[in-house]
Amino acid sequence: MLKEESYKWSLKQVQVQIKRHTNIVATLANTAAILKERFPNYFWVGFYFLHEQELILGPFQGPPACMKLSLDSGVCAAAVREQKTIIVPDVHQFQGHVACDSRSNSEIVIPGFDTTNKIRMVLDIDSEKFNDFNDTDKKYLEMIVEKLKIIW
Repeated sequence: MLKEESYKWSLKQVQVQIKRHTNIVATLANTAAILKERFPNYFWVGFYFLHEQELILGPFQGPPACMKLSLDSGVCAAAVREQKTIIVPDVHQFQGHVACDSRSNSEIVIPGFDTTNKIRMVLDIDSEKFNDFNDTDKKYLEMIVEKLKIIW
């Protein structure tokens, strides 16, 4: 299946989860599971919640991760500071990269906002492959995160 087709399927599945939404953690947990299942190249898929001046680990799929991230360094922090999607082809070249797992080689992070445009979380996806994310990933992952806006 082509990447775009996989994203379209994932988007429909996430929309079903949003319609059934009763709890933020449950909805995001299923969103992470949908993405991890559909994209085997994703090494880690998860959410970090913005809480005061740090990011706190939320629902995820993959190996154990950092439980707290400061807003001083790392790709997730950069996405929060810049309030935009960040694609990193080689995380080892990203100044201040926070290595929660040394197997991660590329990363995409999408900030998520509520309906008042307050940033609430980031969707963080890692791959063991270098340069594994592109504009197709950015387009569809941003669409998925945009749909999640109403669960806050």
